Amino acid sequence: MKMVRPCWKPSVQGDGNRRGGGADLSGGRADGLLWYKDLGPHVNGEFSMAVMQANYLLEDQSQLESGPLSSLDSGLCGTFVGVYDGHGGPETSRFVNDNLFLHLKKFASEDREISANVIKKAFLATEEEFLSLVKQQWHTKPQIASVGSCCLVGIICNGLLYVANAGDSRVVLGRAERSFREVTAIQLSTEHNASIESVRDELRSLHPHDSQIVVLKHNVWRVKGLIQVSRSIGDAYLKNAEFNREPLLAKFRVPKPFPKPILSPEPSIFIQKLTLNDQFLIFASDGLWEHLSNQEAVDIVNNYPRNGIARRLVKAALRVAAKKREMRYTDLKKIDRGVRRHFHDDITVVVVFLDAPLMNRSSSHGSTSSIRGGGAVPSPAKP
Repeated sequence: MKMVRPCWKPSVQGDGNRRGGGADLSGGRADGLLWYKDLGPHVNGEFSMAVMQANYLLEDQSQLESGPLSSLDSGLCGTFVGVYDGHGGPETSRFVNDNLFLHLKKFASEDREISANVIKKAFLATEEEFLSLVKQQWHTKPQIASVGSCCLVGIICNGLLYVANAGDSRVVLGRAERSFREVTAIQLSTEHNASIESVRDELRSLHPHDSQIVVLKHNVWRVKGLIQVSRSIGDAYLKNAEFNREPLLAKFRVPKPFPKPILSPEPSIFIQKLTLNDQFLIFASDGLWEHLSNQEAVDIVNNYPRNGIARRLVKAALRVAAKKREMRYTDLKKIDRGVRRHFHDDITVVVVFLDAPLMNRSSSHGSTSSIRGGGAVPSPAKP
């Protein structure tokens, strides 16, 4: 999609020396396995976040950075949202949470704009760094080659929305219709899951000589019979044959060496101009969308107060998960992490409200926010 205009604005004051914006750990609260930030400000409105842990180690990571989008003293301003749904372990999603936004700021500074190319370069640089880490640790920690993460990013800058996705997380827009009496759900992200026929067709066209590129296993379509997503950060064992051999566990190894990567880190990117009818965005890992439809989620956000709305969405999904297993929600809440994964996945939700008077004003007068879902602490800055 054609760029409307570059979104280069005066810098937000007070960025200081925070690494990638830092992390507002005091802003969130924990209630057992649930972490939440009920309401906070961002440059273009307000936001609400919630994370429910199911795995023994939380594999979902997320962040919201609002304010400077470049590394220069004066530059881009806006709001960045990242949802990183890890699989096989938390290492990749944590790495993405620490590095992707930094790369975006670097490339945005160099190009003096946010663009599809800047976002793509940030994804690929993050991927390259993580694969270098896998290579460093291959002999001491070979299983890191089987760890990966889906990666969903949204950027709001000067009235434009940029969405980039690799994997099967999702962002849904709530758009007002008929004089704002109804709000319609519009999915903005393209998903890369082998359960989708077009994804299977894409894989077969990319690998025409591999009859096993997608396999139906236990009624679930999987790439090489191993993984559901076709795009991700990490998963080195399906990108470089160097990491698909011993000492990697046999269950991750494919029978024959592959001449080119099976999975891709390249995101699908969508850009559109936001309108006065665009009310809010719901960014979430597939843990939410397994239990709520796009319209169900939008209706909840539209019909309840903003404060605590992300937490309300998580709880609505958990009630559905409990009902599917013919158990009470109160009983599901008693199940501890690890065992909880048999009932639902980690769930991350970020609801971003788009307040029309704030969408096109000078971002230098907006709110600077920086927060990590689950209260995650950024890794120390590189020397």
